[in-house]
This record gives sequence, structure tokens and C-alpha cells, in this order.
Amino acid sequence: MTTPTAGTFDDTDVGSATPTTAPNAATAPSALPAASDDLGFGRVVAQRSRGRLFNRDGTSTATKYGLRAQRTERLYLAALHAPWVVFVLWVFGAVLLLNGLFALAYAALPAGALVGTEVLDIADPFLRAFVFSVGIFTTTGTGAIHAVGVTANWVVVIESLTGPLVLVLAGGLLLARLIRPRAQLRFSESAVVAPYDGGRGLMFRFVNELPSQLTDVRADVSLALYEMFDGKRERNFHQLALERSGVAVFPLHWTVVHPITADSPLHKFTPQQLREAEAELLILITAHEETFSTHVSVRASYYWDDVTWDAKFADIFAQSAGESIAIDVERLDRLDRLPEGTTSVPAAAELTTKG
Repeated sequence: MTTPTAGTFDDTDVGSATPTTAPNAATAPSALPAASDDLGFGRVVAQRSRGRLFNRDGTSTATKYGLRAQRTERLYLAALHAPWVVFVLWVFGAVLLLNGLFALAYAALPAGALVGTEVLDIADPFLRAFVFSVGIFTTTGTGAIHAVGVTANWVVVIESLTGPLVLVLAGGLLLARLIRPRAQLRFSESAVVAPYDGGRGLMFRFVNELPSQLTDVRADVSLALYEMFDGKRERNFHQLALERSGVAVFPLHWTVVHPITADSPLHKFTPQQLREAEAELLILITAHEETFSTHVSVRASYYWDDVTWDAKFADIFAQSAGESIAIDVERLDRLDRLPEGTTSVPAAAELTTKG
């Protein structure tokens, strides 16, 4: 395995890495690529779609028509993936909204529908009704306050059934969020074409933002770009050979490197050619998550304008107490600029096929 130059900072030396085999030969422009290289998109999707195939966070840009609205399913997924602060605000907002609606119903009833509210020492009739509603909704009790009349008691019955159901659903969502295995990887803001092993390398790096441990981390990186086949411009997919495709342990960060050699689909590429090819880097990271002892996966994407040339990643390592090694995640996106033409001009190593 080749040794990274100063343009690569890779914490995988701390753990154990599995080197890849030699880079595969790029698909010949005169022949169509193998069907297995299209990642499952299929020839029709690959050729008809325009722009990005994945968003930066790895979500698909594709749309499916002919299905029902699926609002419940989408709301459930949104509740699972929302940040904790947003989730808590959603739950409190929904509970307050429902109690407010029931309070309006109580306040709209004739005078005397709620008896005993004078013990609250609250002059506002809506606020008195709201306090009563919260006691019914949460089953904590209303003290001396009680409803009088058929209509008022029907409202109480409906709220007595609705409240616990809503609280159970909220508790189920909370439990699902707590026990859902997940990986929260933070990728560098941009990929870079940096000096590597006497030539160039396409690189990006990422870090695990959660305190949980990931092991057996694997990186699968593909390149989608438009090429000419028999005089027709078609989108092609290339599986990129990596300096290392997996690491056994992942304590810090990982800089993933694709060496740009004469066998690379990016050999002789310039920034202008990358733009014209509408290149997109499609990334799949899989790992074993130790907390729940299960498999997790994360997708990401870099479009051609997310790639920085004539730059290398800045040193991410930081000083720590004692002899342990440490990184500063705030430096994940930092780049060191290089003289113009350092990597935007093809390296000599790309011009000759290694025997």
C-alpha cells in the first residue's frame, strides 16, 4: 500500500486498515459500462435524470408518483430523524394545541358547565378551562373541578380517551428514537484533489459525531459522470479504487483517498472537464455499531462544484492531555491552499500506464 504524502491526514494508522487491490481499469469509452456498475439506478434512470442523483446528506433526489400521500409515514420518519430540540418542541406544541382546542370547547359551553373553578383563583375563563383540560388530558386529575351536563361530560369523555392515546404515541416515538441504531457521520464540506504519492488523489474525510463506537467501517465510492459512447453523451458509473476500502476500528477520523493514476477514470481530468462531465461522487459508508450491535449505513454525495482543486486538507490532529492522540473536529473542513496548478493540472504519473 502506498504511503500518504503531506496532503493526506489519516487516523486509520491508529487502528487496523485493510488495503485494497490495485485500481481497476477504467471502462473503455467505446464500450458501454457493465450493468452492475450503475448502483441499481438502471440505464433509463441514469440517462434521463439530470443534475444530482443524491443530495449532500445522501437522500435521493428521485420522486415517486402514483402513491397515496403517506402523510402518517412521513410524519413518523420526520419525528425519528428530527433533532432532539425540535422533537421536544413538536411534542409540547402538539399537546398544548390539543389542550387549547379542548379548552375552547369547554369555554364555549354555557355558564355552569364547569363547577368548582373558583378554587383556581383565575379570572380568565379560557385559562380556567385550559387548566381543567390539562388535568383531564394527562389523567393527573382536576381536584374539585368537574363537568356538569351532558355536553360537557361528552367533551370530558372524548378528551379522556384522546389524551392517553396521544401521550402513548409520544412515548412510543420517544422510545423509538432512543433505541433506534444510527450512525451520525460528519463529512468534510468539500472533497479535494490534493497531492498524493507523487501524483494526485481525490479525497474526502469524515468523523463519527456520536460517542458510540463504530467498527469494521467500509467505504464504497462511485463516480457518476457523462462520457461519450459511440458519439452519444451518456452517464456512466465507475467504482473508484481506494487507497484503503475499510478500517477495523474507527476511533478518530478517516481520510478516504482515491489515487488518480493512469487507470483512474479521473486521469488527465481538469476542473473544466469535471464540470462538463457533471461529475458526482456517490458515497456509501457501512459499519458495525457496538451500542446496539447492529449494522448501520450512511450515504453522502459530492457534486462537481463541491470538489476543491489546488488544496489539501489541513492537519486535524490536536494536542491532548497525556500521551493519547486527539483530533479537533472543528478543523474537519479546513484546507491549506496550494499554488495554482498544483492539482488542477494532470500529474505526470497519470500519463503512463504502470506495467
